[in-house]
Amino acid sequence: MKKVVAAGGFLLLTLALAAQQKQGFVTYDRTIQMQISFQGMSEQMQQMIPKSRTDKFELRFGNNQSLWQAGEQPADDDNFSGGGEGGGVQIRFSAPGATDVSYHNFDKGIKVDKRDLMDKTIIVDDSIHAMKWKVTGETKTILGHNCMKAVATNISQRTRMTMDNGKMERKEVADTSNIVAWFATDIPVAAGPAEYQGQLPGLILDLDINNGRQVYKATSVSDKVDLAQIKEPAGKKHYTPEEFKAARDKMLEEMQKNNMNRGGPGSRRVMISN
Repeated sequence: MKKVVAAGGFLLLTLALAAQQKQGFVTYDRTIQMQISFQGMSEQMQQMIPKSRTDKFELRFGNNQSLWQAGEQPADDDNFSGGGEGGGVQIRFSAPGATDVSYHNFDKGIKVDKRDLMDKTIIVDDSIHAMKWKVTGETKTILGHNCMKAVATNISQRTRMTMDNGKMERKEVADTSNIVAWFATDIPVAAGPAEYQGQLPGLILDLDINNGRQVYKATSVSDKVDLAQIKEPAGKKHYTPEEFKAARDKMLEEMQKNNMNRGGPGSRRVMISN
């Protein structure tokens, strides 16, 4: 009898593992809290400036690989125009990473990003950098999937930009991020939003960075996906992350030099940080 029970238990376990989703298509909403300030602008006008931005992204995964890219955004244009004493200002909000494509291969431990730098398409080759996660044991259901909570701390650099009378300054500041992720235990694939892939033993459906400063939430999960679309982005120029950062900084310095004389007496100081 014990052999029959053991065999039956093994069969149930085999069926459960076979039923686990190994490929699929996920849509996410990413919400970023923004800090935008204008020197000399009235309090009333400051209150009109959007404090957050939400963008849509897509994740395809299968064969232990994934492809992350921006989805179709809402039709309304994200522009802000305002005025005050001494002139006006206009800001166009564009989604960070809106044209980027990120490919991950979990077997090989590599990631390949397609990045646009002005009119050039650049391929950035890197490895997957896994953080140290602690699984708390807490669970909740997201889109019908049982998810488990994991937490991590990531120490990195964050870019802060200021614009003062036509002069743009970029400053790298130390940034410690406290991250909370919820991963699906029935989708044992190490995929997830943006650079948070290759991290956990299940698909990340919800991810919070610094108590809401940046949040990714899955809005739909499907097991239907075109696996042929999950491939490395192609391009002629291949950079390391360090080479790409150097090229980007050089481009921004050149833009700053070209625009230094465009700021007039009515220009305003702008700081954007997320």
